[in-house]
Amino acid sequence: MPHGQRRAVGVDYRGRMITDTRPAEVGRRRGGTALCWALVAPGLGWTVVRLPGLERGPLVQAVAFTPYLAGWSLLALVAALALRRRWPALVAGLTAVALVGVVAPRALPARQPDAGGPPVRLLTANLLHGDADPGELVELVRSHRVDVLVVQEFTPGAEAGLDRAGLGALLPHRQLNPEVGTTGSGLYSRFPLSDPQVRRNRGFNFTQASATVAAPGAPPVRVESAHPAAPWSVAVVDDWRTDLAGQPPATPDGPLRILAGDFNATLDHAPLRALLDTGYADAADAVGAGLSGTWGPYDGDLIPPVTIDHVLVDRRIAVRAVDVHPLPGSDHRAVLAELRLPAG
Repeated sequence: MPHGQRRAVGVDYRGRMITDTRPAEVGRRRGGTALCWALVAPGLGWTVVRLPGLERGPLVQAVAFTPYLAGWSLLALVAALALRRRWPALVAGLTAVALVGVVAPRALPARQPDAGGPPVRLLTANLLHGDADPGELVELVRSHRVDVLVVQEFTPGAEAGLDRAGLGALLPHRQLNPEVGTTGSGLYSRFPLSDPQVRRNRGFNFTQASATVAAPGAPPVRVESAHPAAPWSVAVVDDWRTDLAGQPPATPDGPLRILAGDFNATLDHAPLRALLDTGYADAADAVGAGLSGTWGPYDGDLIPPVTIDHVLVDRRIAVRAVDVHPLPGSDHRAVLAELRLPAG
């Protein structure tokens, strides 16, 4: 007899056949339970990897999509409750609490320090091999009154294009290291710069331009254009970890520092969280904009947006607002952070 088929057990007083429906009910219940566990399993596996920071190999890329799995975990919980499956519902509930608990705070503003110095608007942009539209980028600087611009994947062609578009008149001070390809970096400023430097990451050879910015009425601020390696394949995951570990830590008892750029990591990646723990705040996270996508589908690829471009600020700096802006020609969106520095 096929599984789930009704079985004849006799006839009633009118001569109608009486069937036993228990096998069909058991089959349906087992199928519903299996479905619940199938829905719960992805979130459970994600939680086991994400909470202790166990991402390795291909899981490094996968962890970037944790906000989407947090939403999935809620759907799994609803399904388990609707089907009245106690154990799947319990596991789904715990998983949802864990994943939503680490993701949801990014949509909630945090209390800011009482900084009484001048406001500073900082914009970071990955130019994608220098192909981003220079006129659009300069218009962003002009229309939003940007004070400091940091760029990654900065090429000689991009430098020339930005100069032709009039960036020099808006941000006359600069520390630039244009290179053909993806390894170049640059920093432009409305305010004077001192101690300009360029360092090359050990993992994937991206460079990071930096300088100390002197905004009137504020202490000096060290600003660096950050660009660790991208974990685009398992073979370069070690380079990715090396470059993130090599980022300059915050100096809570020393000079102010800002790291801004394409970190190729989200707040769900353990190495970036370790960097934050040295004394930085993620600007977007601080104002409830931490789920705004900055990389993914913007050049036509079918990739859900993820947040890998960040502005990390010393926790003595107040964050007023963070917005993302389209950048034609790039697969990233530019990130604009409105900051207020401590008084000098």
